[in-house]
Formats: sequence, C-alpha cells, structure tokens
Amino acid sequence: MPAALIEAILDDARWAPSWSNTQPYKIAVASGELKDRLKAQLLARYDASVELQGGSLLARAWALVTRRGLPDGDFNTRFEYPKELTPRRRATGFGLYAALGIAREDSAARKRQMRRNWEFFGAPVVMFVFVRQELGAYSVLDAGIFLQSLMLSAQARGLGTCAEGALGTWAGPVREAFDVPPAYKLLCGLALGWPSDHAVNAYNPGRADVAEMLIPEKRG
Repeated sequence: MPAALIEAILDDARWAPSWSNTQPYKIAVASGELKDRLKAQLLARYDASVELQGGSLLARAWALVTRRGLPDGDFNTRFEYPKELTPRRRATGFGLYAALGIAREDSAARKRQMRRNWEFFGAPVVMFVFVRQELGAYSVLDAGIFLQSLMLSAQARGLGTCAEGALGTWAGPVREAFDVPPAYKLLCGLALGWPSDHAVNAYNPGRADVAEMLIPEKRG
C-alpha cells in the first residue's frame, strides 16, 4: 500500500475531536517485513496459548514461570460479559461462524478463525493504537473517535478496515518493534487493506433499535 495513502488517511483522522484537544493517543503502523515479523511473533503467542488450554497442570505451571503464551497486554481482553449484553455477543458470534460455514461444535475451525486476528486477516497494513494512561476512560473515548474517523476516511478511499481488540492481548512484540513512550498503553489494533468479496464481509449482525438504546425518563 502506498505510504502517501496511509498518510492521507491519518491526516484526515487527526482532526478528530478529543478532550480539551489533548489528542491522548499515538499510532504505530507496520507493513512489509515489519508486519510479517510481528505477525509471526503474535501467532507464536496465540498458538502457545491454545496449547495451554488443553495442557496439563504441569504445563500450565511452567507457563506461569516462563509467561509463554500468557497475555502481557496493558488491558485485559478476556473478561466476563454483562448478562444484559451476552445475548448480543453470542448472536453475533453464531451468525459470523454460520456465514463462514463453521459448525458450533467444530472447535478446531473456530480456533483457526480466531487465529486470523493475528494474521491481520491478510491485510497489508496493521496499526496499533496506544492511549495515554492518565486520562483513563476519556483517553479511550478519544481514541475511539479517532479510530472511527480513520475508518471512515479509509472507506471513502475504497479501502476496508477491521478494528481488532484482540491485538491488545500481547503488547511485548509491538513494544519491541516500536519506541513506545512509557505512559502510553496498547489499546487495540486495526487491519487496513482492500476489501474482498469473502462471505465474511457481507455479514451484518445488525444493531439494537433506537428505542432500546434510549434510557427512559423516570416516572413519579
């Protein structure tokens, strides 16, 4: 992908609003050999984590010592979803796997599909989004506005994007590749490339109705 195209997208996104115009985020961009190196390192960590899931107690104990396969991200990407939101999450996952032809009981295929996150879904460019830790939730809010601005700019130029929370699971390889300021924490990643006619790109899980989104006024 031409460097000028990436720069143009970032130039659009930099005008996103933020708290007191602090712009509390930084972006690391990888393509070519660097992207391939990061992909190999992140895939190795994912594969090690899959091995641990079915490993013995001894293997798990050894992982605690060596940290091999264990997350080292700045934010926890594995958590329990609130009961209220779980049905949406499940419906989205089931629908996605159905669109991909992956049976619910086919755990091997599900793991292979999950692995695609750390292949950046074949995109030629991957970006990593870092936020300033002192602003807490508000730096995350500002980064989200920036990220959507970037994604809309990419779409307007005929490109496709996929925001990836999973890319926040392992920060080590990214920090080794980039000179990240100490106060910035890895939030997520973004795959950037040209959209294909793959079935996954036609999948749309929909959204809740406006009425469901609105908080009702108190009565009495």
